[in-house]
Amino acid sequence: MDLTLILGPMKSGKSYELISFFAPLSYTNLKFGLYQSARNVRDSFVISRNGAKLNAKKIASLHEILDDDVEVVGIDEIHMFEEGDIKAIEEMLKKNIKVIISGLDTDYQGKLFNTIAKLMELAPKEIRYRRAVCDVCKSPEAIYTQVFAGDKVITSGMPSVIPDDGTYTYSVACRKCFVKGEN
Repeated sequence: MDLTLILGPMKSGKSYELISFFAPLSYTNLKFGLYQSARNVRDSFVISRNGAKLNAKKIASLHEILDDDVEVVGIDEIHMFEEGDIKAIEEMLKKNIKVIISGLDTDYQGKLFNTIAKLMELAPKEIRYRRAVCDVCKSPEAIYTQVFAGDKVITSGMPSVIPDDGTYTYSVACRKCFVKGEN
């Protein structure tokens, strides 16, 4: 079936776009599920910065979805899942399940997340790329998410998946304002 990716930095409207697709489905006969990583301890909903929110099932692995009776699947914060979980997405597509995924495309060093690279290998039908307003210069061209410990930009030494547990703060940056990490 179809795979749609909604990618971009924080504050770019990815979750809002996912919510906008799924909110009307409650008025249909379609069996659907909305999921997010158990690593996201910030909230128990898929929630947009503009206040829109929908209930989501917290899961540790995307393989858990394979047991659910669904026709349409929404996954928020895909970058918080492991690379090996992408095999579950491939299985869903083979079962003709429509899958819509949102999340960050690049890490704190500006490198493509492995999960995103694996999703690209599945040949998505559509990729929607969102941009945000740069927190530094206010340009509407922000494409990166910057990670901070206190007021210091983190450019190296972080794990590939950073739990959203309040330890770090985040901002968005355009190409000009982004502090690139080590290779």
